[in-house]
Order: sequence, then structure tokens, then C-alpha cells
Amino acid sequence: MTDLLQTRPASRRPLVDRYRLMLLIRVFEERAAELFQQGVIVGTAHSCVGQEAIAVGAAGVMREGDYLVGHHRSHGHLIAAGADLRRMMAEMFGKRTGYCKGLGGSMHIADLSLDILGCNGIVGAGIPHACGAALTAQLRGSDRACVAFFGDGAAGQGAAHEGMNLAATWKLPVVFVCENNQFALSAGWRTQRAVEDLAGRAAGYGIHGEVVDGNDLLAVEDAVARALTAARDGEGPSFLEMKTFRRMQHSMRANLPDVRDPAVLEEWEPRDPIPQLEHALRGSGVLDDDGVAAIGTEVAAQVEAAIEEALADADADPADLLPSVFAAHRSHPAPPPDGDRQLGFVAAIREALDLELEADPDVIVMGEDVGAVGGIFRATEGLYERYGAERIRDTPLTESGFVGCGIGAALTGLRPVIELQFSDFAAVAFDQIVNQAAKLRFMTGGTASMPLVLRMVSGGGVRLGAQHSQSLEALFAHIPGLVVVMPSRPYDAKGLLAAAIRDDNPVIFLEQKLLFFGEPEPVPVERYAVELGSARVARAGNDVTVVALGATVGHALRAARELEAEGIDVEVLDPRTLVPLDIEAITTSVAKTSRVVVAHEAVRFGGFGGEIASQIAEHCFWELDAPVVRVGAPSHPMPYQKDLEQATLPGPADIATAVRALAAR
Repeated sequence: MTDLLQTRPASRRPLVDRYRLMLLIRVFEERAAELFQQGVIVGTAHSCVGQEAIAVGAAGVMREGDYLVGHHRSHGHLIAAGADLRRMMAEMFGKRTGYCKGLGGSMHIADLSLDILGCNGIVGAGIPHACGAALTAQLRGSDRACVAFFGDGAAGQGAAHEGMNLAATWKLPVVFVCENNQFALSAGWRTQRAVEDLAGRAAGYGIHGEVVDGNDLLAVEDAVARALTAARDGEGPSFLEMKTFRRMQHSMRANLPDVRDPAVLEEWEPRDPIPQLEHALRGSGVLDDDGVAAIGTEVAAQVEAAIEEALADADADPADLLPSVFAAHRSHPAPPPDGDRQLGFVAAIREALDLELEADPDVIVMGEDVGAVGGIFRATEGLYERYGAERIRDTPLTESGFVGCGIGAALTGLRPVIELQFSDFAAVAFDQIVNQAAKLRFMTGGTASMPLVLRMVSGGGVRLGAQHSQSLEALFAHIPGLVVVMPSRPYDAKGLLAAAIRDDNPVIFLEQKLLFFGEPEPVPVERYAVELGSARVARAGNDVTVVALGATVGHALRAARELEAEGIDVEVLDPRTLVPLDIEAITTSVAKTSRVVVAHEAVRFGGFGGEIASQIAEHCFWELDAPVVRVGAPSHPMPYQKDLEQATLPGPADIATAVRALAAR
């Protein structure tokens, strides 16, 4: 290393400053471990002691404006990138002054003002987010790049493979930095994979791969600088495997023994990056005993000041909890009258996409076969020709990868609309939807925006069998942080999709297949939005309320026409959005009719109808003249055979039977 000091570019920050920063990270981590043992820090945190050269070396050659994505062991990355020590300690102490107001903790710290997009408690999950940030940089024509840090364990996660494949395919300006610290929680690399060098996998993605001494600051600087230059020059991503060693246990927990081979610890002891750099600086005359002591005193004082100030701060406040879940929904002018023009459901979806793409250059569409094919249900037909491949983006078959990419793009200013061909496929991207899109705003204390729409074709009716026909709205509605929209007619499909795209929250937009084959209905030509959280009375009535979701609204209207001849006056209420749910509209209708049927295509047991029934019981108990009745599918997956599928799906006859029974009570 001493020889390399002579050839290090003069434009880089002085090595003594790099030494000081590495030591600052070391002292921060050691004090955090002591505070954990004292019970001041609770829960868990993950130390990067021994890996400081990677954080400092990489951050030192990044430019202002470059994005950084961390992982669960990212204190060093944050400090190297300029994060405030007091706010970091405050977050670990559960203080309101912490980066995430005490809502995220050590594993989830982000500082969007520094382009630190966040760290992650799910191994490997941030890699697709880095792709999304790099996509934003690419589409905006900037020279910004993204550096994504992850551990050797994450290299085996599907999200890592999907993200790297996506980045390679689109030549995104991202540098993947794998901190190979030799161990997972306790298991060595030989129990994790068959190859010693992870960088060899880069060839499988068609990208540059390189093994780097992660304990050599100068080697890290050079490798990351080369990779960033290549990324900015349009050469695509690189995979840098930094060989290093985690000197502490996996996490700051007292209940697990350290079962690592002592011989391995002894082997890596002389390769500690801080003494190595100190030795080189002493040899070059930059440092002596007094200089080393002065730096040690300085960084210790910095850390102690941060601890002292953070401990004096106010604790996390319960008042921050609910406001951190959702950004405020946007208000929109009253939508126009229906008009005379007739449009089908899919055509209304397509028109909403077209108008929002035209109005806002930050709107992009991503998904499998959404380009020249126009989507398997043709919702994006013609958009590829009009807006081009950059904004109507065909993706690899990697749901976790492209949903995660959409999350990263949304975090960095785009408004992605992601198409999942079937809601069933959400299971493949479940972590990115449930643990990432839904939670990132909350875990950053409400500072992040997540303007992301996930369009999903839902339900049965076209003989696609059990894995392509589920109605999963209750599952999504149960996850705090997700808006759930379920239109029942073309007019609302257009207006609600427009509102979803303009919203600053992740929106699950469910399009039920049976609606694709309905008759065209009046839809205005102009661009408009239908307010999220606003139900509509699809048919006024006085005897029984039917609260119906999605395609069952049409069933309810047909049943109502049939029952009218029998002297039963049915009111049909369409919630349109399940989250937020217009409880006031439901209770108003129930107060008028005193009898309620809740209908949906999903399985009845555990379906969203149970939530609606519970809300009615809670708010309208004394207005009810009979129990709430639910209509839904039986508790088995959707069968393929057409007669069995038809028998499984609730229809107008099922709703009519339920209404008759209620009216007779």
C-alpha cells in the first residue's frame, strides 16, 4: 500500500481524512455495541467493524448526487456518505430526532437529502431499488449513478439475481458492491454456495466482475472509480466483490455464541484495514504517534457528543405513527358527467394511461409484454408506438426485480405504473410489495414518497385455473401502507387509475377479468380523476343495501332489476376503493335500509366482506334489522373446467337469493 500512495490521484480527498473517517466509523460501531450491552440500544443492530475501507473507499469516489443503497449492516456506508452521527444514534435510541423518527431503527436509516435511499432489513431487497434509481438517472439523461451495497449472503437471493439481470439488460448506471465478509449469521461460505468467488457470476449477467481486496482502501477506491466511470459512460453495471471480514458477530445480540473458527479470525486479524492504512501513513511520514493520538481523541469526542445529545432528545412520539403510513391523498376537481361516448373497460384503462403519460413525463409503464404486444389483455396497446421503449418498458420475467425497480424509481422522482399480468403473480414479488413498497415511507418516518401503481388483473371467469384466477384484495387491504382500488365500470376505471398515478402512495389497482367482457359504457373524453376513498351509489333503493366489489357490482345491479319486479327495492353501493374505505357512505346507506348484503368474487371466508360487515356492526348496530349477509366464493381454489368455474363464481342469482332471505325477515 505504501508504494501505491505515490500514484493515488491528487483529486481524491487526503488519505489522512480517509483514515480519520474509517476510525470514526470504528469508534461509532464499538460504542454502539457497548450501548447495546448496557441496554441503551435495544432490539438489534449490525456492526461493520472490519469493513470500514469499503464504505470509505466507495463513498470517497462517488459524486454528489450519486445514489446509495445500503443493507442491514450500513452504519459505515451512511457515515462515509455524510450522515449525521447524532441523528443516527438518535434513531438507534428510538428518539424522535432520529433519521426515521424512531420508527425505522438501525436497519432502515435513510437520508434522501444525501441521496441515501435507505437500508434494508430484508437481505438483498435493496438491489432492485438501486436499479430503479439508476433508471431514473438514465431516463433523465443525468450522469448520476447508483452504488448498491450488499453482503455475500444476499448474493444468493432471487432479488439479487433479478436486479442484476435487469440492470445488465438495460445497461443501467449502477455499481453492485458485494461485501464478502466470509460468513452469514454463523455459517461460512462453503455452506452458502459452491464457488468461492462471487464475482465470477458477473459473466452470467454479461457484466464486468472483479474481486477486490476490501480491506485495502486504495484498491477499493480504484475499483469503484473505474466502475462508476464505466456506468456514466453507458457501459452498464459492474459487480465488485470486496473480500473483507466481519470482526464482530452478525448482530448485537447476547443470546448467540460466536461459532466461527478461531483460526479464521486469527488469519484475518493482521488484515484489519485501519492498522494497515495507519502503517502506510506512518511510513510515508503523514502520521506519527501524536497525529494518531490526536485523531483518536477527535473522533472519540465526536461520537461521545453525538451520544450525549441524542440521549437527551425526546423519545419517539405515537403521534407520528399513522401520519407516517400514507402521504396525503390529492384532491381533484369533480369529474365530468358520463357523456355519450361509449368505451369498454380495457379501453378506459388504456385511455387513462395515455392521458397521464402525455401530461407527465415522469410517468412510465413497466411490465412483461407491455410494449409492442400491448399487454396480454391489450391495456397498453398503441402506447409503445406513441411513447417509445424508454417509457413503455418490456421487462424480463422477474416480478420481484421489476417491482423493486419501480420502487427505486418512485423513490427518486418517477411515477412508475407496473403491470403484473395476474394478481396471482404478486406472490412472486410479495416481499417488494409488502415489506418494501408498503413500509418504506413509514420506516423513514414519513419522509419518503412512493408514487407507484401496481396494476393487476384479478379474479376468474376465463378458464385460467387456480394460479391465474385469485381475488386477493383482502390480502392487500390488510397491509398498512397500500392503497387498494377496485373499479367496477369503465368510467371509474379511467378516473381512478388517473388518481392512482397522481397519488404519492403505492396503489394496488385491481382489474377484474369479468369486467373486460362487459358492454361499453359512457366515458368522457377529457382527462379527469375520481377521488380515492369515495364510494358511489350505483343504484338507489330503500329496502336492502348490497355493498358489492368490482365485477359483483354488475351482478348486484342485475339482481336488483330482477327483485324490483318482486317489490324489493335494492340499493347498490360500490366502494370503488377498499383502502381508504368510504365508511360514511356505507353507514349512510345502511341507516336507510337496515339490511345489508356484502358481495365479492373472492373466497367468502376471510374475504374483505368480513371487514365491511365488521364496520357495519360497529357503526350501525342499532340500525340493523337483520344480520349482515355475505356472498362470496367457496373455500377452494378456482377450478379449470368451465362449469365448475361458473359454479364457483358468485353471480346475480346468489345475490338475489341473499336479498330475498333478508327482505323476508
